Amino acid sequence: MFGKVASDVLGISDVGKVIKPVDYDKVDSDDYVMHEDDEKIFFLIKSRSDEYCFTNKALIHVDGTSAASKKRTLRRFDYRYNTISDVTLETAGTLDRDVEIQFKMGQNFHNIDVHKDHLDELKDLYKALIMISETIKNNETYINYSRQSLDFASSTLSNSRSNETKLSDEFKEINEAAFDWLIENKDKYSVKDFGYVFERYINN
Repeated sequence: MFGKVASDVLGISDVGKVIKPVDYDKVDSDDYVMHEDDEKIFFLIKSRSDEYCFTNKALIHVDGTSAASKKRTLRRFDYRYNTISDVTLETAGTLDRDVEIQFKMGQNFHNIDVHKDHLDELKDLYKALIMISETIKNNETYINYSRQSLDFASSTLSNSRSNETKLSDEFKEINEAAFDWLIENKDKYSVKDFGYVFERYINN
């Protein structure tokens, strides 16, 4: 017991390791993955107190208060609702035994220490998170452009001298066209599944 408490104080217990796919079914996170809806684990970091499980749809964080406690808090961060930003990777110095990957998801900041032996795997995760971040930002830009176009068209119609009946018909046509465009492109610009990103960058 003293050894566990001491390692908590020294920060040793929080240095994680990357779990191989063959062992995914042995971790707590696997119980919370929505396998029934085709959710799949692509990357998993485990320390004595925490698990960071990256699936094709979300980050599942099994948050432990300490290595000596069995109490855990489960948090789920879906990529589509929690924009990833500020992704950084800090490599180890000569005397360091760990590397760090840091990133923000929505309003939550994650700082994960991982044993330096896993640097190559962490580089792959870094690239995947960067690509997910860029994809979501680009999609938000396209959606905002479409909304601005609709607002501009509405404003133009409001200032038109056409009769009321014609104005109403034209506004209805614009709204229907905008709605049809959003429905047609919702899967393209509101991505739920980033499995293709992980498959491209994760090589474990």
